[in-house]
Amino acid sequence: MKREKFKKVINRMSNDFDIIILNGLIIDGCGNPWFKADIGIKNGKILKIGNLKFSKAEKIINAKGLIVCPGFIDAHSHSDISILFNPILESSIKQGITTLIVGNCGMSLAPVNPSTKDLLLKDLSPFIPSNVELKIEWGSFKEYLEKEEKMSFSSNIVHLVGHGTIRIAIMGFENREPSIEELEKMKELVAEAMEAGAIGMSSGLIYPPGAYSKTWELIELSKIVAKYGGIYCSHIRGEGATLIEAIKEAIIIGKEANIPIHISHHKASGKEQWGKTKETLALIENARENGIDITFDQYPYEAGMTSLSTLLPSWVHEDGLDKMLERLKIKEVREKIKKEIEERIVKHNLIKECGWENIYISSVKSEKNKFMEGKNLKQISQIRKENEFDTLFNILIEEEGQVTMIIFSMNEEDIRRIMKHNLQMFGTDSWAIDSCKKESGMVHPRFYGTYPKVFRKYVKEEKLFSLEEAIRKMTSFPAQRFFLMDRGIIKEGMWADIVIFNLENIKDKATYENPHQYPEGIEYVLINGEIVIEKGEYTGAMPGKVLKPLRNKI
Repeated sequence: MKREKFKKVINRMSNDFDIIILNGLIIDGCGNPWFKADIGIKNGKILKIGNLKFSKAEKIINAKGLIVCPGFIDAHSHSDISILFNPILESSIKQGITTLIVGNCGMSLAPVNPSTKDLLLKDLSPFIPSNVELKIEWGSFKEYLEKEEKMSFSSNIVHLVGHGTIRIAIMGFENREPSIEELEKMKELVAEAMEAGAIGMSSGLIYPPGAYSKTWELIELSKIVAKYGGIYCSHIRGEGATLIEAIKEAIIIGKEANIPIHISHHKASGKEQWGKTKETLALIENARENGIDITFDQYPYEAGMTSLSTLLPSWVHEDGLDKMLERLKIKEVREKIKKEIEERIVKHNLIKECGWENIYISSVKSEKNKFMEGKNLKQISQIRKENEFDTLFNILIEEEGQVTMIIFSMNEEDIRRIMKHNLQMFGTDSWAIDSCKKESGMVHPRFYGTYPKVFRKYVKEEKLFSLEEAIRKMTSFPAQRFFLMDRGIIKEGMWADIVIFNLENIKDKATYENPHQYPEGIEYVLINGEIVIEKGEYTGAMPGKVLKPLRNKI
């Protein structure tokens, strides 16, 4: 055995490269037209681009007739939730994703205050498979990243620190403004996370406890992020009736904190809001003209996915999940919720904006309610012979709040308008799962098909933009946005995060009815110079790294 390893080392030393990719059509990620060349990889990086037909390598990949491009960077991932129990990250790597930007929507797994840890765990519980126990064994962001760095996983990971998580650590789920002392403690947690290696802070302003924060609080915390050259990523205050107001708030935060702003999964939610993307994009363009660095990401689907409890007014969530469930058992509370939603007193009102028939249960924990997965609340209420509000309240109680939903809220015209904009990049808004393990229920097809769908539908079928532009939006643009200056481009000296795919065959197979299907056409995926996907199959390699920005505090 030792002799075999020795021979391997000697063989590598005698080769010009570890891997050579021959005969590919290279799209460099910058929007340039494809060109024919070979790529030589050594020690995890692109060493040479040119004619390498007579060079030697331990591994030769013949990419004749295939597209060779940088690995895709998922600008909006929640795979920090799943990486601890699914380090292979199958549904991500099999669609060509090599780097995940995690900690989005105000939700990160650190920092953790022991006194409020249970509140955080229960807040995360709807997104954890029923057969998994999430163990949080760290406190600071530094301790969290140190634990992750000791693990083996397939893809690169880049972390944001969640504003909601920070608020839970200091204030729990209290619906009020922080005291001066509490604000200072939150600032300290933000600074510690940035020192440890976070690239910025995220917020989820429709989700408690982020929904309880005022604009001034977000500005003050963002100022700390700005000192470290970081970014503020926001699931804004509303994507329906309050969409315009919410975009304006994000712009104000960018201006006052002097920080780059990134809008998460930009959309116009609810039929009454369709078409308002004309106004939002004009607002964003005007902000850039006035010196505010603002961009946005998007997933290419007409439905979103989140926790079912998001349908409730924010005050119902005060003091955490257990208190919420207690309130839902009280007749007077139920009547108050119903009145606020029916009379549109609640600003963030997904029920009135989208309708019961467009809200589908995607996952539950109990076996008795598994029949609900894939059915909308109108259908379920008819089966249960109760009104829709009682169905909503009772499902949450029966499942202890651990229910997710898919909600159809967007139209194709807005999706195309946003997607075509040069400030748009792609994100899955999902967490990596394994198609062989169905505990996740009827997940959103974006978990498996986001990037292949863009190529199939918007590049090949609709010709919304060129192949080169689509790849720019998946590679060099998010790399630039999230400070990954040595990735996202096919260029000598860059890390060899590379995808090789067949443009003729590439397609997404995941549907709303049958989501657990990997795409076709992704032939090879290389991460840090190691082959993770070969001829469409996982190789067993775990070359992923926790990526941290190289920057100095201002």
